[in-house]
Amino acid sequence: MSRRATIRTTHDDPELVARALRPDNTDEMTTTVDDESGAVVTRIERETTGGLHSTVDDYVVNLEVATEIVDGARRTARTTDGRGTASDQEHNHTDTNE
Repeated sequence: MSRRATIRTTHDDPELVARALRPDNTDEMTTTVDDESGAVVTRIERETTGGLHSTVDDYVVNLEVATEIVDGARRTARTTDGRGTASDQEHNHTDTNE
């Protein structure tokens, strides 16, 4: 008899969060994005209750890290144009009229 858990979470960029999580999935896990709701859905199946508990605990830690990284990347993307922050650009320009 298998034990199962399904974890559904919502995010501003669910596909990016799911992509960040998938490399850490074990063979007993699948992570998808629900097309209808946009939620990240992870299904875990383990043979023992203790194994399920451990896997869910590990997944929640990975989810927290993935969410922090995605949120940080989104904040950085809003404050930079790829060449540095907006404030860096104000201080690093050269005046061609000299």
